[in-house]
Amino acid sequence: MGCPFNIPNDPSKRKFFSALGLIAAAVPMASMIPIAKVLGQDTDISPMTEGDPNTEPFLGAHQNGIAMPMQTNTSFASFDLTTTKRDDVVKLLRAWTDAAGRMTKGQQVQTIAQGASADYGDSGSSADAGEGDAADTLGLSPSRLTITFGFGQGLFVKNGVDRYGLAHQRPEALIDMPRFVSDKLLEGLTGGDLSVQACADDPQVTFHAIRELARLAYGTAELRWAQNGFTPKFGLSQTPRNLMGFKDGTINPSIKDPKATAKYIWVGDEGPAWMQGGSYMVVRKIRIALEHWDRMKLSFQEQTVGRYKISGAPLSGKNEKDPLDLNVKDADGNPLIPENSHVALAAPENNDGAQILRRGYSYDNNLSFTAERWPPWHQGMEFDAGLLFMCYQRDPRTGFVKIYERMSKFDMMNQFVTHIGSGLFACPPGVAQGEFIGQRLFS
Repeated sequence: MGCPFNIPNDPSKRKFFSALGLIAAAVPMASMIPIAKVLGQDTDISPMTEGDPNTEPFLGAHQNGIAMPMQTNTSFASFDLTTTKRDDVVKLLRAWTDAAGRMTKGQQVQTIAQGASADYGDSGSSADAGEGDAADTLGLSPSRLTITFGFGQGLFVKNGVDRYGLAHQRPEALIDMPRFVSDKLLEGLTGGDLSVQACADDPQVTFHAIRELARLAYGTAELRWAQNGFTPKFGLSQTPRNLMGFKDGTINPSIKDPKATAKYIWVGDEGPAWMQGGSYMVVRKIRIALEHWDRMKLSFQEQTVGRYKISGAPLSGKNEKDPLDLNVKDADGNPLIPENSHVALAAPENNDGAQILRRGYSYDNNLSFTAERWPPWHQGMEFDAGLLFMCYQRDPRTGFVKIYERMSKFDMMNQFVTHIGSGLFACPPGVAQGEFIGQRLFS
């Protein structure tokens, strides 16, 4: 079968396809499904309805995909705005909002005529984005799809330029992320003007969402970096395990407690009006040296984490939800939970009560050449895998930054993990019918 579109010669546009290909690598090809011919206006060719149990509401006071049970798959993408026109940004956000509302209900973004093909020419106009939805999820359930949008620093000021007249609206909490001592950040995996996180219980559904939003952005924004993620389906009441085999997210604030979410997740009166009811997302791409970790004794792994691997209980307790007792000692007078263990350094008790909502996903990008940072300094092909760490908080200065500043220096886990990607995004509140995401920022 021939390629249904022409790949442009312009390197800047080839970047669009390269980043999409990075996401697509983990998604199996769907079977070919005929597409209904369009007569006149757009036609809804999806069988899904508003009452489908596999749908999550898109409209609401807060964006979906934050304070809710995690789905099993995610596709994250960061975009750089290429337009210099404020109106173009507004048009993009309107289009994204409409598309997200349709996709979360299992509907197609836009139908296309039977046999039509897209011609990605070199003009750079939005017309080059093709005729409509790729239809690769046609007939699939929306699988609890949620789509969460964020605004990076570049939307407000980039390279010292206020491109869209929004510099005065930049929240104080949308800071320049500090350079932590253990960071090995790659420029191509850091930052971005806009972010999108799609989560669902089907990897093809999440990729489809990012793919469609990237198509709608053509000529206005381009993909900067992207990453797929997955987490085991242990059940809504179970804490998922990461690739290191430990439960991840045990001490999250309760998403069922409005007081807890108001205190730790949602922006309050301290933020600008357009951000109140929103949240700040920190994303970190963390590579894990699985080969090194797998060679460690179980007892050392548990000392590193500060919890038992099987039960998830703290080393000072018996059950996963038992509170950390950082003062209890062993027979030799040493803390049962080492002071430089992962959980001890992250504990609210050691961070002035700071808490964040962790929504991390594992990732697996197959293999890559690696030079190990530990004896015997092995070099060779190893797993390119790790954690796509994502967390939401009311203020990153009193959330992630507060917690990770000490962890980056003293955490025993640092010998096994390397932070190679990073981003901070202001996720505005949810939308009502007829609004677009971030509308109050542009009003």
